[in-house]
Amino acid sequence: MDDQQKQRSLLARFPPVLQWVLLAALSLVIAVPLEYADFPAALLIGPMLAGILVAVGGGSIRLPAPFFFFVQIVLAMMIAGTVSPELVGTFAANWPLFLAVVLSVIAMSTLCGWLLGRTAILPGTTAIWGSSAGAASTMLVMADAYGADVRLVAFMQYLRVVMVASLATVVAHFAAPQTAAQDVPWFGPFEPAALALTLAVGIGGGFLGTMLRVPAGAFLMPFVLGAALNFSGHLTVELPQWLLALSFALLGWRIGLGFTRSILLHARRALFPTFASIVVLIGFCGTLALLLIVLLGVDPLTAYLATSPGGLDSVAVIAASSDVDLSFVMALQTSRLVIITLIGPAVARFVADRT
Repeated sequence: MDDQQKQRSLLARFPPVLQWVLLAALSLVIAVPLEYADFPAALLIGPMLAGILVAVGGGSIRLPAPFFFFVQIVLAMMIAGTVSPELVGTFAANWPLFLAVVLSVIAMSTLCGWLLGRTAILPGTTAIWGSSAGAASTMLVMADAYGADVRLVAFMQYLRVVMVASLATVVAHFAAPQTAAQDVPWFGPFEPAALALTLAVGIGGGFLGTMLRVPAGAFLMPFVLGAALNFSGHLTVELPQWLLALSFALLGWRIGLGFTRSILLHARRALFPTFASIVVLIGFCGTLALLLIVLLGVDPLTAYLATSPGGLDSVAVIAASSDVDLSFVMALQTSRLVIITLIGPAVARFVADRT
C-alpha cells in the first residue's frame, strides 16, 4: 500500500516549478496540433486536457486565485465588447423564448439532480448542487454553505464543463472549420490607452463584485460595467490577441487542474450516473437548439452554442473562435447565467429539502 501511495504521489514530489514546466509543455504538445487543425478554442482545450493529465498524475499545483481573477475580468470584458444594439435588440425581440429556454434547462438539470438523489446514488443536496447547469463556482460556494459534499459537487460541475467544452469544440470544428481567430495576428498593433482603460474597468468591477459578495461577481460586475460603457460609446474594449490567448490557457488550467486524483477516487461510484445525466442534459439542450433553428431560423452552430449548458466563459471562447452570431450566443448564455445565479440556489435548496 505504501508503495502504491508513493507511486501515486511521484509527480507531487516534483518541485512546483517543474510541475508548471511540465504542464506548459504538455499544453503546447496538445494545443499546437489542434490549432493547426483549425479547432476552435484550441488554446483552451489543450491546456485543459494537459491540466487533467497533470492533476490525475498526482500534481499538486493549482492556479492561484489572483490569476483566475484576472482570467474572469479579461473574459468578462471580451464578452462586454460584444454588447451592441444588435445584441440588446436580439434579447428584446426574443426574451420570452430566451426565458423559456433558460427555465427549461434549469428544470431539466434539477430533474437530473433529483433523480440522482432520489435513487440514493448521491446524497440529495450534493446531487442537486452538482447537477445545476451553470455558474459552477457559485454552486460550489452554495454547496459548501448548505452542507453538501463539495468534492463531489466540484467533480460533477467540472466534468460537465469539460464535456460541454470538448463536444462544442468538435461540433464547431466540423460545422465551421474556418475560424475567425485565424485571421487575427497574435501580436498585432493595439491602442495602449484603450487597453489600460479596459483593464481598469475590469479590475475595478471585479473588486466591486467581490466586495459586494455578488455571486460570480468577479465576472458579472466587470461584464455589466463594461457592457454599459461599451454600449453607450464611452469605452472601446481593447484586448490584444496574445492577452486573450493567455487568458484562454489559464482558464483551461483552472478547469483541468480541478480533476485531482483524490476527487476522482472519491467520485468513482458516481462517475457513470453523473456522465449519463450530463449526456441527457446535453441532448436536451440540443433539442432546444433545434427549436431555435425552426422558430427563429438561427444557424445550427449558433443555436447549439447558445443553448450549450455552460460554462459561459468556455462557450464564449469557442464562440469567439467560430463563425457564429456571437451576439445571439452571448445574449442567451448571459441570460442563463444571470437567471441561474439568481434563482438556482433557491431552486436547489427547495428540491434538496424534498429529496
